[in-house]
Amino acid sequence: MTDTMNQNGEFYRFQGASRYVLDNELAKIVNVSIALEMPLLLKGEPGTGKTMLAYAIAENLDMPLIVLNVKSSMKLVDALYQYDTLTRLNDSRFGDSNRDVSNIEEYIKMGKIGQAFVADVRTVLLIDEIDKADTDFQDDMLDVLDQMQFDIIEVDKTVGAKKRPVVIITSNAKKDLSDPFLGRCNFHHIAFPDPGMMRSIIGVHFPNLQREMIDACIATFYQLREFDGIEKKPATRELINWIRALKADPDFKISTLRKGAVPYLGVLYKKSSDLKAAAIRVAQSLM
Repeated sequence: MTDTMNQNGEFYRFQGASRYVLDNELAKIVNVSIALEMPLLLKGEPGTGKTMLAYAIAENLDMPLIVLNVKSSMKLVDALYQYDTLTRLNDSRFGDSNRDVSNIEEYIKMGKIGQAFVADVRTVLLIDEIDKADTDFQDDMLDVLDQMQFDIIEVDKTVGAKKRPVVIITSNAKKDLSDPFLGRCNFHHIAFPDPGMMRSIIGVHFPNLQREMIDACIATFYQLREFDGIEKKPATRELINWIRALKADPDFKISTLRKGAVPYLGVLYKKSSDLKAAAIRVAQSLM
């Protein structure tokens, strides 16, 4: 049985998840990436569902999810394993540990990529916001993922993947990725949902929401995204939370939105400068 087949001998096939609205093109590239055993690189503005896709794949294919949140200061070795020298030193000094201090492997802890490699079952490995890392991290990481193994130099041991993980990599395109990196991944750009797709997304989260409310919220939301001078436009997550806020307000009326007023702007805009600019624009529209 290959890593592209499940325990029933059937090819893995991602078909969406309970709370993730999927278009056919995205489903195809996910399944092609699984079949070719290649990392899938996802780009798109924040709020387009890049990160949540990994959660949806794990849910649909019944695989554990392991998440590596990339930091700008992160070294590749941190994502592979950590050698806890401090604990070993303390154990050797005080002698009150059950571990064998002469055995360095007792003090080796797997990082997120290492955890995916040593797992007994196939996992989904999400490498989130790879564009935060430097070029060396990116290219060296793909070397490891190509070879499906890495070395622990402290114990002269090679760790190979028991099961090849499904690798999802996200980027917010804040920094260019190297050509070698791009060449070793499948790529898909997730566009921001159009109003029709957004209506489907809202329907998943609010199945009983009346059509009149959906129409008013979508119309207002896309108008707010068109405001000039906004650094961080409200995304899908903000829209869903905004609808929750409106539903929780017993005094809210749909006519409020039709008149151009926008309650709870602070749910939609997360930066003070954006909130101030949006409030001014809304106030001007009411004059």
